Amino acid sequence: MNKKLLGFVIAFLLIAGAGALAAIYLIPYNPEQPPKADDSGYTEQGVRDVINANNEFAFELYSKVNSPENNIFFSPYSISSAMAIAYEGSKGKTSEEISSVFHYPSPKILAPNFASIYNRLNNNSEKYELRTGNALWAQKDYKFLDDYMSKVESRYEGRATNLDFANEPEKSAKTINSFIEEQTNDKIKNLIDSNSITPLTKLIITNAVYFKGRWVWEFDKSETKDKDFKISSSRTVKVPMMHMKNDKAQFNYLDNEDLQILELPYQGEKLSMLIILPTEGINQNSSFTSDKLNELKEKMEKTTLDDIYLPKFEFDTKTMLKETLISMGMPLAFDYENADFSGMNGEKALYIGQVIHQAYVKVDEKGTEAAAATAIMKGVTSAAPTPRKIFNADHPFIFIIQDKENGNILFIGKVANPLKK
Repeated sequence: MNKKLLGFVIAFLLIAGAGALAAIYLIPYNPEQPPKADDSGYTEQGVRDVINANNEFAFELYSKVNSPENNIFFSPYSISSAMAIAYEGSKGKTSEEISSVFHYPSPKILAPNFASIYNRLNNNSEKYELRTGNALWAQKDYKFLDDYMSKVESRYEGRATNLDFANEPEKSAKTINSFIEEQTNDKIKNLIDSNSITPLTKLIITNAVYFKGRWVWEFDKSETKDKDFKISSSRTVKVPMMHMKNDKAQFNYLDNEDLQILELPYQGEKLSMLIILPTEGINQNSSFTSDKLNELKEKMEKTTLDDIYLPKFEFDTKTMLKETLISMGMPLAFDYENADFSGMNGEKALYIGQVIHQAYVKVDEKGTEAAAATAIMKGVTSAAPTPRKIFNADHPFIFIIQDKENGNILFIGKVANPLKK
């Protein structure tokens, strides 16, 4: 059978392979100014449904990749955005499996409401930087259905750029990587290895997310001191620990004995970081769920804390997600013989080769910088106690960067060791 290879690369950027004869651009758009998507037909309930789907996937993927000793960081929004573009072209059982893993509603609900979320995230602000964008990179002589390509462009702003994967793999990889670097302020580099591009590669779909924000209440640099961080019950390291003592500030906060949750807002009041600090260590929360988080958030109250201690940290991650997504319940999408992406080109000749996700985060006294990219590649083959007044993140914790207005999780991670890059 003359099967095509669909490769997904994810790195706070999603890259999926597909050829197109729709509108073609020298580059998809100005990387720092994503175009507006067509969100006609969206509803607030539909937006909530898509956000709930994203957040459920976030915690399910987190539980799959969690390990006691490693830092974790990824953008569920980036991965979901990129996969949604592939989902639009899937059919039958392949479509059902993708929908089950990502908790997508029907395509008729997904597309306009994803477009609305995309547009809201790209609303410019003087207080912070936040942008996200999709792009399609197509083998220049490969034909995809016009209906598919036009829908992806209008609803997801996934504009197609023609490249010659077959004869110019290094140039193609450089073009894509340069675009992604610009989208993420040079934080995501070398997402695509030219060796992963072959004459069988037909489409790469990319999504990138970039955020940079300053705390409403910044930490005083002069208060940052080396302090102990308990990696485990038997191992401690010295880390630069930030300290805040502000009797005028009130933070959303919860202490239920098992854990503490602190919300640190960013300037502009649209986004915030949630820090989930277990009393006995991070592993007990490896099965944390979206519903559990919502339940706890409802119990958070405005609180003045005596002291807040949070380590500075900076690290990046790069993950191949194929085997993880298969284990979560979508093997058909990666199945050479049985995958059905006929909604892309009119025949059952495509499958996903790999999903790559790359992410970067930096947290310091001023605020946070985070970026992620995802890529998908297609090719051709043959009871409440008195709360503690001190929040001391001196052992592993989960952190979430969210849209405060609707709870959409843009980034989620775990700090197991702040010294690890």
